[in-house]
Amino acid sequence: MRAHLEAQEDILLAAARDAIAASVERRPPRPAPEERDAFLQENAAVFVTLRSADGALRGCIGELEARRPLIESVRGNAQAAATRDPRFAPVQTAELGELAIGISVLTAPTPIPPAQVEVGRHGLLVERPPHRGVLLPEVALAQGWDAATFLTMTCRKARLPDDAWQDAATTVSAFETHKIGAP
Repeated sequence: MRAHLEAQEDILLAAARDAIAASVERRPPRPAPEERDAFLQENAAVFVTLRSADGALRGCIGELEARRPLIESVRGNAQAAATRDPRFAPVQTAELGELAIGISVLTAPTPIPPAQVEVGRHGLLVERPPHRGVLLPEVALAQGWDAATFLTMTCRKARLPDDAWQDAATTVSAFETHKIGAP
């Protein structure tokens, strides 16, 4: 999969940028013919992260389950990160040229004992119904967290007690990502 992704990186970044521009400019998207590639039509789970010119987070939205084709997941999550991340105002036309786009293509989350969590390698999903929290691998690296802090912060994101990851009623799952574009 990694070799296929590397070969398609430019197409995926262009699709994300077009999807954001189409949404902000209120115009139809302009898919490129290359987007019909069979690999891009395979289902994949994707997160899209947007950063402003100064490197500040500007939006991040994604999905953990591979429910739609990779190219559609990239386009849909790029639009959502630009216009529907509740932490930020929608991206404006003047920002389009300065946005840095990062795409994370995820492996399927699998349960993991907390002692096996590797910072920098794993993203985390912590679940105790109805609560669920997700953090991508680069978050722990950027913050300089150790594995215990990463687990604690993922619990906070899920609105669970900080030590919920130590409770048998909580499921901790890990996934890996292939990162495309800006961090």
